[in-house]
Amino acid sequence: MTATMEHIFRHKYGQLVAVLMKRFGSQHLPEIEDAVQFAMMRALEFWVIDGEPHDAGAWLYQVAYRKLLSTLKGEHRRKEILTQSIAQDKAFVSHQADVPLPGEMNDSLLRALFFACHPNIPTASQIVFLLKSLLGFDVKEIALRLFLSEENVYKRYTRARLALKDKSTSLEDASELEIDRRIPAVLNVLYTVFTEGYLSSHSDMAIRKDLCTEAIRLGEVLLKSRYGNKPNLRALLALMYLHLSRLHGRQGGEGHLLLLEEQDRSLWSTNDIAQGLQLLQDSAEGTQISRYHIEAGIAAEHCLAPSFKETRWQHIVKSYELLEQVTGSPLVFLNRVLALAEWKGLEQALDLLNGYQAPPPFSRSYHWFAVEADLLGRQKKDLTRARTLAKESIRLAPNSHIARVLKERFISFLSEEA
Repeated sequence: MTATMEHIFRHKYGQLVAVLMKRFGSQHLPEIEDAVQFAMMRALEFWVIDGEPHDAGAWLYQVAYRKLLSTLKGEHRRKEILTQSIAQDKAFVSHQADVPLPGEMNDSLLRALFFACHPNIPTASQIVFLLKSLLGFDVKEIALRLFLSEENVYKRYTRARLALKDKSTSLEDASELEIDRRIPAVLNVLYTVFTEGYLSSHSDMAIRKDLCTEAIRLGEVLLKSRYGNKPNLRALLALMYLHLSRLHGRQGGEGHLLLLEEQDRSLWSTNDIAQGLQLLQDSAEGTQISRYHIEAGIAAEHCLAPSFKETRWQHIVKSYELLEQVTGSPLVFLNRVLALAEWKGLEQALDLLNGYQAPPPFSRSYHWFAVEADLLGRQKKDLTRARTLAKESIRLAPNSHIARVLKERFISFLSEEA
């Protein structure tokens, strides 16, 4: 699959599911997902030979729509379904008018995001459902990103799909309070999508810019709607733009990942930094401070620092302390440890790390092993343990790109091994 095709598939998958779900109802979600996946498979067959069509979205929609109709014709409720479908959109009769307008697809996806964040479904299941059904993530990707087993991901997805069955996708009857209750889950999904793009768990790619730009696009669509013009969303968009500004500098000439201290800051996008800072300023209203405000503040510190050594690490440590109180995330704790090492030194950072009880799934992750190995390796007091942890973190890395950057980080003490 070409990079262009993967971008199209990722970009259109959720839109197609959303618009077909709006027209046929959430009770047919399994058949809708099958139809969209069928369209993607047909595209792989035909586009390789004939080339990508001028309007790839329209091509995919028509194939998925016809496949869905073919599937539903075999059901007992065929007549009722077809009658309702034609009544809703007589344009289905012609090939040229089959395809929904881009605005309709965007609106359908936005509505589907809110629909899936139903308050009767646990937040964890909402996120799994949204990532899989509306944003095209596979089970393995979701498991790696959320620190879950693949079996757990599938169970959560199945439960969410069953819970949403037969529920209306319309938001017209929903109160403002109910819409507000769903916004945090929608923002969490956009955050997860961007994070996966910024540092991917995909086996072949370290950075997936298409996911980053898709998360920003959806966030901006939401910002312009009556549902999402909120300080938290502006803070999230600020965070994403500030991270996006550094994307070009995060890879070397051969495409391998570069650590923050290795990056050429002249490659960072000043336009994206300015956009992020403006959004962060615009988000400063009201009394609520979200995780996105805090993380955007940390990202701003990095973007405004003249160099790695001149970074205001004390401010970043304090921000991570606050962020940890808000999220309880062990990954946030590890970031605080690393920032403390730059501010106060390795000894204090290791003391902090050793006094923390990480939850079992995370304590066996490559993140945990890598941070402890890095601190011990730089301290040079227990190189035997540092090497053991370093090797384990490399073994558990989700792809070769992350494994490579870990090897380069640990090369100074791994190479000393007898």
